[in-house]
Amino acid sequence: MSASVLLVDDDRAVREALGQTLELAGLKPVLAGSYIEAKDHIAPGFDGVVVSDIRMPGKDGFDLLAHVQTVDADLPVIFLTGEGDIPMAVRGMAAGAFEFLEKPCGPQDLLAVVEKALSRRARVLENRRLRRQAEQGDAAQRLLVGQSRQAEDLRAQARAAARTQAEVLILGEAGTGTSKLAEVIHLMSGAATRPFVKLPAPALTPGDVVRALGEAGTGTLFLDEICGLDPAAQFTLVELLDESGRARVIAGSTRDLEAAVAEGRMNADLYYRLDVMRVRIPPLRERAEDIPALFRHFVAQACEQAALPVPDIGPEVTARLMAQDWPGNSRSLMNAAMRFALGLSEAGESAEMGLVERMAQVERSLLIEALTRHRGAASETARALKLPRKTFYDKLARHGIRPEDYRR
Repeated sequence: MSASVLLVDDDRAVREALGQTLELAGLKPVLAGSYIEAKDHIAPGFDGVVVSDIRMPGKDGFDLLAHVQTVDADLPVIFLTGEGDIPMAVRGMAAGAFEFLEKPCGPQDLLAVVEKALSRRARVLENRRLRRQAEQGDAAQRLLVGQSRQAEDLRAQARAAARTQAEVLILGEAGTGTSKLAEVIHLMSGAATRPFVKLPAPALTPGDVVRALGEAGTGTLFLDEICGLDPAAQFTLVELLDESGRARVIAGSTRDLEAAVAEGRMNADLYYRLDVMRVRIPPLRERAEDIPALFRHFVAQACEQAALPVPDIGPEVTARLMAQDWPGNSRSLMNAAMRFALGLSEAGESAEMGLVERMAQVERSLLIEALTRHRGAASETARALKLPRKTFYDKLARHGIRPEDYRR
């Protein structure tokens, strides 16, 4: 983790010792010796947390807390308190402090509280980002890139899921974007301005599940790889799903959940409670015509993040991309786009690829482009390519292309 921690203490030795502890943990401490020094670092976009001594000459920790709350009420402030000042620290908690630590503060205690606060801060900032996106229009159209029939169907299913508060089960191979689809459904739902909490299910205990639903409030809780949830936590989730006024639960999985139920790895009651609305994300090999648009989207994102000009994506690049199966799906395509944007590799190119392989890539790309243009009509596509019917179908079979995948 690399995040900022504004550490405020008038005792230089204490300040530097705690700063070193934070730095060794991979964090970025910003040291300040007073309210005045600290004030300039506090802004609404500050991605970290504040750790401040309570007793300081001049304006103290309470003054700093009050200033933080006027700038950003969701910015966590952790108080450091000396022996005998516990009542003062408790008063600080009542005033809105996130937590307090008693000096001398051990490294593990400091890091545990700071990382908890940073996690809270990250979620707050993420939810703000989601709210901003929700205000900009239809999230399905903006975030689910592609013009294939499968992409259009996926957007339609996302909109249908957003119109209800029922539980949703998202199924898809690794890298297809189950988390992103859950976010899109949340953004288009009536809970768009409420919290969106996403967590890996295999890491959760029963207590974690209870806390996660509490943190999501009446928003959305996305549990990824639901099949890996601990059996006791699965039972707890079943019980919580019976409660009213809770967060909506969306679950994602890359595994066969019906098989998991049959093998006893997944609670049958939980499976049926979650399987109210089911959305399957097709792998890239089933929507190859979307690969160029997705690649351009990912390249543009990478260039924006790196402040680089967007490179030209010519037909040879497109042909190489469409000739691959992309077993890692959108995630591997995104990685390829990032490397391409940074000039680290040619997209989809293999160092061992010869002329025959390259010609096959181009042929496959032209077949898919023509089928897309003619909406999967095989006879029209064959005529447009000036190919005999048998030759056309032989080529489709060689490349594993099905015309029906391009009908819409």
